[in-house]
Amino acid sequence: MDVNNETSDQQPSLPPRPVLPDMAAARRRGPADAVEAHWQSLRLVWQWSHAAHQIRAPGRPFPSITSLLEAAAAQPRLRRLYPFTSHFTLLFSSSTSYPWTVQAGSIEPLHNGRFKVRRRNPFAVIGEVDTAEEAVALVVELLPTGSDPVITAAEVDRM
Repeated sequence: MDVNNETSDQQPSLPPRPVLPDMAAARRRGPADAVEAHWQSLRLVWQWSHAAHQIRAPGRPFPSITSLLEAAAAQPRLRRLYPFTSHFTLLFSSSTSYPWTVQAGSIEPLHNGRFKVRRRNPFAVIGEVDTAEEAVALVVELLPTGSDPVITAAEVDRM
């Protein structure tokens, strides 16, 4: 059964999947383009996931990852890092490919609308806050001073 077609119960159709940036082309242009394309991809994927969740499970909470991505993208120091998510948690890497070089900490949107911020090293909860902006501010404070620009794993191998 096609999940985008209405079922016999007349469940609404899922929204069309977003057209994502071409990550391979972005990587060929360089790390800055890969970072920008991935910010766009994450935003589009999580917006679609939220919309699909509202159709599949109306009334059930969905973590506020989209507001978190918007708040993080507005911070220049985070915007130059490669964002990635794991289990609804947002992290930031100075590498554009695995293995990630996680910078600062991580932010987990909670089902109650709050955000939990964890330190990277040593791994510990440093706070739970009410807004995405507050969570992002805590993570920005955890960034190392004068952090390196984003580099790819291939560039690390050449150094």
